[in-house]
Amino acid sequence: MQPHQRFPIEDASQVGEARRAALQLASGLGFDAEASGRLALIVTELGTNLHRHVGPGRQAALLMAAVDGEVEVLSLDQGPGMDVHRCLQDGYSTGGTAGTGLGAVRRMAARFEAFSAPGRGCVMAVRAAATVATAAQRGWTLPQAGFDIAGVNLAAPGEHISGDGWTVRHLDDHWLVVVADGLGHGPDAAEASDRMMALLHQTPAPAASPAAVLERAHDPMRMTRGAAVTLVRLDLATPALTVSGAGNVSGRLISGVVDRSLMVQHGTLGVQVRRLQDMHYEWPAHAVLVLHSDGIQTRWKLDDVPGLLQAGPAVIAGWILRDHLRGRDDATVVVAVPRRPASSQTQ
Repeated sequence: MQPHQRFPIEDASQVGEARRAALQLASGLGFDAEASGRLALIVTELGTNLHRHVGPGRQAALLMAAVDGEVEVLSLDQGPGMDVHRCLQDGYSTGGTAGTGLGAVRRMAARFEAFSAPGRGCVMAVRAAATVATAAQRGWTLPQAGFDIAGVNLAAPGEHISGDGWTVRHLDDHWLVVVADGLGHGPDAAEASDRMMALLHQTPAPAASPAAVLERAHDPMRMTRGAAVTLVRLDLATPALTVSGAGNVSGRLISGVVDRSLMVQHGTLGVQVRRLQDMHYEWPAHAVLVLHSDGIQTRWKLDDVPGLLQAGPAVIAGWILRDHLRGRDDATVVVAVPRRPASSQTQ
């Protein structure tokens, strides 16, 4: 997965910068003229909303990346919050405008999710597709079995390449989700995490055991500087997962009543590890899985934001990153939830 570009929105000129970057992404993905126009309007509307209603000093920013052939745009802020349901209705405005912008964003998007809390700001996650046909289909024809998984990946300040990486491999009866944090940051760290991503997908028939997959990857990873890695097997038939890892990529299962940390080994894959072990966990009802690199603070909680765990995984990942980014290293947050019918999450 490519890292997200971050565009702070402190003044109106930065909205144009974000729009131009979005169109560059669209061009690389083969967007047609109509789809590019939709994306430009989406970014302009989201950026303008941040400038008008949030203002400076409140972490207002747009994050953008190419994801699955689409452009993903996340709008983050720590402003006063808003009533998302009312703001999506045409004609509703708190700033003297026509009040059609956010509703138009939802109509133009291939997928739209949003969550806001009073005094805690808002996170919106929008996907723009390359053609009208894919926009109509995306997110509405997914099979019922499986998981919704989304992630946010930012490079360290001053870097254009992230040393973190994450990916998902889909198999018949289970999915494998990995997050890797290459030692240090920059191109050499990215080489290590990219190597782990490739090894996961190149394995002819991955074992049921995440520990066995990582043991097999350890020697090939010696060609790199090494990485902290956590690999999770998500079972499709039963609400359960198995995890193995080396290093400080953290994992938690969180619901309204459960907050359980996932145990991994010390060490660095490709450098030195103890014998890797599998740890098995039941998946509690209504729980979400969160994996993150050490670019995110470890002591965070979500129980002070009622309703957030019912939002989409991209929104949850964006919320965690917005509030708990250390700001001095690469940072990745990946969130998985048992698949729900695709819909707009409006809390």
